[in-house]
Amino acid sequence: MDKQIPESMQHIINKVNGFFSGDDKVRTMFQYCFTSTLETTIRPQDDGTTFVITGDIPAMWLRDSAAQVRPYLLLAETDESMADMIQGVIQKQMEYIIHDPYANAFNEKPTGDRYHDDQTEMTPLLWERKYEIDSLCYPIQLAYLFWKSTGRITHFNSTFKEAIKNILNVWKIEQNHEKDSRYSFIRDNCTPQDTLSHNGKGAPVTYTGMTWSGFRPSDDACQYGYLVPANMFAVVVLKQLAEIAIDVLDHVDLAKEASELAKEIDKGIQTYGKVEHEKYGTIYAFETDGRGNYNLMDDANVPSLLSMPYLGYCAVHDEVYQNTRKFLLSELNPYYYEGKIAKGIGSPHTPEQYIWHIALAIQGMTAETTEAKWETLELFKNTDAGKNLMHEGFHVDDPTQYTRAWFSWANSMFSEFVLHLNEIHVKGSPLSKR
Repeated sequence: MDKQIPESMQHIINKVNGFFSGDDKVRTMFQYCFTSTLETTIRPQDDGTTFVITGDIPAMWLRDSAAQVRPYLLLAETDESMADMIQGVIQKQMEYIIHDPYANAFNEKPTGDRYHDDQTEMTPLLWERKYEIDSLCYPIQLAYLFWKSTGRITHFNSTFKEAIKNILNVWKIEQNHEKDSRYSFIRDNCTPQDTLSHNGKGAPVTYTGMTWSGFRPSDDACQYGYLVPANMFAVVVLKQLAEIAIDVLDHVDLAKEASELAKEIDKGIQTYGKVEHEKYGTIYAFETDGRGNYNLMDDANVPSLLSMPYLGYCAVHDEVYQNTRKFLLSELNPYYYEGKIAKGIGSPHTPEQYIWHIALAIQGMTAETTEAKWETLELFKNTDAGKNLMHEGFHVDDPTQYTRAWFSWANSMFSEFVLHLNEIHVKGSPLSKR
């Protein structure tokens, strides 16, 4: 913590310190978490792009890297070097999407390093090729918020346009996964959640208007191919893309294409993504197949059902969201856990009785009352295992039992939650008033 940090970052830290002047624990946790991504995961490249490792894994995830640098958009408003770094992240993400829009994680160089020798179309640049809708959503969102935060438009270049073309193409293909998609994924000698069934194509689905996803943002396989929160995220970023197309690119056809696809996906969500629950009324399902099967749960990773208002799909006070939230934060959600120290949402990606700091951050930011937000802050203070950093999952009875000591995404989400308590938000973000 003795490294020199940018003046823009210190300015934000000073603001938080002033707000929490009587709470040394929160002040210390915030400084550790807020500076960690910059100090430990950013890898500037000779070509001006920026490679971002997740932490303890030396690869760059499209999802994680966007979430990791998102709080730094606040700094980019006034700090040109920080803005250059984030623009480098966006450029790198778009280059990767051009290389392969079905991949979720990439190497810094085409070394051939990979998580596993999977049966799918690998290249030396790919670390892993699990297709996840959110891997394509996050870079659009980051590019949009970067524009709103800095006013810059130079990142909407030819690389961006080509990547967007790939994204739209994939999402349209995957609306008809059974008929049109060539994507498949098989991993040998693994748990069922790490591979796709039916010869790598996943469980059968019927056309709904939604777009298919092989894997969740946890990198676990979808039980049913229409992952509802990921489709919600796609609707949001397609609308953001339409705004970019009109206001920046002067590209009416692109705006129309993005808007129409958003409408098709959203109609699918509203038609096939809801169920009537005997206790909570109309709620959103986590996954469906369009064939009458539903998976009622939530995962800690974002996009999640809990994160709908955070993503910008609906308002916090939306009736169906509140019904869904009540279900998610109850024992009826199979991945909601309560223990002696904490309670919250975990994931099938981690052991039972482990809840995630990412989910706690989302729960706090989407809470309706100030009291609930501060209760969430107390959970954070009591579950860092004395490290002043966040983890992936931790045991509800003993936070010293945790997974991933170096997990940058979780640190950034905690930072964002603390900033939210200070009413400091990224420009253009759904929870922002700016």
